[in-house]
Amino acid sequence: MISKVSQTTYPRPFLKWAGGKGRLISQYQKYFPTNYQHYYEPFLGGGAVFFHLQAQNIFSQAVLTDINTDLITTYCCVRDHVDELIERLQKHKEKHHKNHGDYYYKIRSNSEGTDLQKAARFIYLNKTCFNGLYRVNSQGKFNVPLGRYKNPGICQEDVLRLASKALATADIENADFTTVLNYATSSDDFVFFDPPYQPLSETSNFTAYSKYLFGEKQQQQLRDVFAELAKRGVKVMLANSDCDFIRDLYRRFNIHAISAARSINSNANKRGNISEVLVTSY
Repeated sequence: MISKVSQTTYPRPFLKWAGGKGRLISQYQKYFPTNYQHYYEPFLGGGAVFFHLQAQNIFSQAVLTDINTDLITTYCCVRDHVDELIERLQKHKEKHHKNHGDYYYKIRSNSEGTDLQKAARFIYLNKTCFNGLYRVNSQGKFNVPLGRYKNPGICQEDVLRLASKALATADIENADFTTVLNYATSSDDFVFFDPPYQPLSETSNFTAYSKYLFGEKQQQQLRDVFAELAKRGVKVMLANSDCDFIRDLYRRFNIHAISAARSINSNANKRGNISEVLVTSY
């Protein structure tokens, strides 16, 4: 039975993330399995599904991974050093409000430092850049311009502390999605895949969440991992764009249509609801 969680204690993402699942969880809810012990999320991103499920006390252990090194460093610092991280974010907040434009580009250009400095930088840039978009160039350098916000949530102490508590017992690792094959082996395991989506057109092509592109070859490799996990009896769920390529890849599995809001587009007329798919092995 799913427990009810108070809004004041409900853990939620501390990052803005393109393709984040916060608004879709109500549609996902009926598809989540209820009987498993271990949770795996190989494309961690904003972590909305993890935080939602963790609050319901369904699983006993979680392994959270992502290929984005700075993202994983940030999650580890939120889990292990939240007080020190909050102190650094407060300093970013103060300096941003004094001279946000110059300060933003100064911080964006400097990716060096300790893990705590990198984590504070990551959250600061995430909260102040355009649309909270994570994008890097071929050298792996963050290159998103400054966004227009009157009061960006640079240091949300309560959110960070709740996230830290939720992450306390999670294993957080810098790894690609194939490593889940080393862990998930039975029906006691649930894996949720939220990869970079297959583009619906050339103009909608955005797959550079890290310096490694995620194209058709990687989508096919992911399908093979999905199929292998399903063969083992692992409960597997995957989100992706609703297109012929993805539907054909996963034709052997259960495909559910989900209505999602598309908000990242320079043309406001092209923002709105769009169909996505949720694939399940069970």
